Amino acid sequence: MNAAVLVFPGINRERDMARALTLASGRAPAMVWHADAELPADIDLVVVPGGFSYGDYLRCGAIAARAPIMDAVRAFADRGGLVLGVCNGFQILCEAGLLPGALMRNAGLRFICRDAFLRVERSDTPFTQGYNSGQVIRVPVAHGEGNYVADPETIARLEGEGRIVFRYVSPDGVLTPEWNVNGSIYAIAGILNERGNVLGMMPHPENHVEAAMGCTDGRGLFAGLVRHLDGGSG
Repeated sequence: MNAAVLVFPGINRERDMARALTLASGRAPAMVWHADAELPADIDLVVVPGGFSYGDYLRCGAIAARAPIMDAVRAFADRGGLVLGVCNGFQILCEAGLLPGALMRNAGLRFICRDAFLRVERSDTPFTQGYNSGQVIRVPVAHGEGNYVADPETIARLEGEGRIVFRYVSPDGVLTPEWNVNGSIYAIAGILNERGNVLGMMPHPENHVEAAMGCTDGRGLFAGLVRHLDGGSG
């Protein structure tokens, strides 16, 4: 798996993401600066990591979505390349038009930093092959604007096309308001684009890949990507 991690001013999870990718694949990703106009020629995965690009000024992800490198990311996705956006990366992908909807202020109007429980809705995507459908995983969240919203037509399309990949649930997998950490509509934690090659998610799987962190539930995402891209190696 040859990956590239984008780096914007204010992004602060790029090294966490790079470590997770390296541990999973044995290959360090390319680090790509936001002002670059092109992606490396041999990559098959682009990751837009979390943090606070441009200090979250204007709107979260709005400035980063207009960076020069994003034209190359759009072209890469149009060719079928895999794109993963985590937290601020999810916000950037929505602002860039690569995913529908928007991420608004958390329902409680407070920054949330805690573990959340996610139910894997599908295991047949490039991003979820390392999990079982219906599996509940524990993954950290750290955001102030993670409340996913979209118009009713978009939500109906996401539901009908099976493009909701992760939902916030209780530890035993039940959808309940108290476990929907940010108030997202239908407890949405991660979605795919129409083609299925772009995933945006608010929780941080890259921070639960090593036993020293007390949980390794994030490994499945990266292991599944390696399996998909390298044909089972890694």
